[in-house]
Amino acid sequence: MLYNQFLERCILPIADVARNTSFIKWLNYWRSVQQLNEQELEELQNTKLQRILNHAAQHIPHYQSLNTINQLTLKDFPILHKHEIKKNIDDFMWHPNLKHKMVCEKSSGSSGIQGTIYMSKEEQSKVIALQTVLWEWAGYKMGNPMLQTGITPNRSIEKKVKDLLFNVRYEAAFGLKQEDVLEALESSKNKPNATFGGYASSLYVYAQTALAHGKTDFHFASILSWGDKLFDHYRSTIEKAFQCRVFDLYGTTEGFVIAAQKDSNYHYILTPQVYVELLDSEGKDVKDGEIGHVVVTHLDAYEMPLIRYYLGDLAVKLPRSEYPVNKELAFPMFKKIIGRDTDIIYTPKGRSMVVHSFTGIFEHLPQIKQFRVLQHELSQITIEFIRDAGFNPSILQNIQSRILEELQEEITIHFNEVEHIPNSPSGKPQLVVSSLQNHNKND
Repeated sequence: MLYNQFLERCILPIADVARNTSFIKWLNYWRSVQQLNEQELEELQNTKLQRILNHAAQHIPHYQSLNTINQLTLKDFPILHKHEIKKNIDDFMWHPNLKHKMVCEKSSGSSGIQGTIYMSKEEQSKVIALQTVLWEWAGYKMGNPMLQTGITPNRSIEKKVKDLLFNVRYEAAFGLKQEDVLEALESSKNKPNATFGGYASSLYVYAQTALAHGKTDFHFASILSWGDKLFDHYRSTIEKAFQCRVFDLYGTTEGFVIAAQKDSNYHYILTPQVYVELLDSEGKDVKDGEIGHVVVTHLDAYEMPLIRYYLGDLAVKLPRSEYPVNKELAFPMFKKIIGRDTDIIYTPKGRSMVVHSFTGIFEHLPQIKQFRVLQHELSQITIEFIRDAGFNPSILQNIQSRILEELQEEITIHFNEVEHIPNSPSGKPQLVVSSLQNHNKND
């Protein structure tokens, strides 16, 4: 406790001055914002939205044609895709001549196109501070031990210093040997206030490794999941292995801190930082409770405003009538974050299966070690699989029956036994791969 206070009250304020950042200022800001009531949150979001729209129309070349419109609204702006930014990134910036002084962030490219954005140090401080508050929702305290997985294991000197100050052990999210996983977990033993955080799929691998080796004494105070989809079977395996709850966060490398779990398995939507639209295939708003494509507007990004930014994800907002009785905060909520809109297959009659439908089938089949669903034509899919102990061909017939029952339509299902299923180019597992990603989707 003494070090937690010393870190926040002494070390980090000095670091802010030395690095020309403002982490502590925004940390206190977000801690206060989370206490606002529903009306105050709505007013704050609307004010910030109008401000960023006006700023973009006045100062960002890509949007200056909109400056002639009186009383700009969000719908006056077109939906923005990553490939448009890549064509001429300077066209989306306020001060492109000052890039060298800004922070550059690049997304993993799991959607097929890597996103690149720039933000000021002030804007980055605001993002990191909000992320920290969401970690605090899970019980995390700055300075407490943390085991973290990520995709930058070769740490810079600055990151090594940060890891040291925050008491973080950083490990590679993907590609570790089992003995390395066990050694990393051993390092957190006998630390009752330790947090484990990282990519959902990497946490799952760590949990699987612990269980496979009969290790039941790796305990954490809480676990934070981010970076890729936390499937139900991921969650149950992780919680079984480490005997604590998993708190899931939803955001992007481009600076969007979109939603997080706190007091239920629903996600609070961080409306003071992001304006979320869920749209159908024609670009129209869907009703709460219906699946929609996630389109977001960053309310704090002035150096490079991202307005109506198409993420390539699918989600469902929770209808107000279904809000938990014990809901602690006034933010609206997601009912479900489904994942990428390429994680879905379609049929000739327009029916579909999301990735969760497949995981719901395969999680009850231990005889299948790993699987991947491929679709290149509407009328058929191919399921690649790696067999495990106890496998027999009747299992494939069972899978086919379950899928056809779910679809309520006849399609051709091919099974292809393989020895290895590669991850996506970003290093993350991808359970559904579809080349029909533009089917029924507004581009």
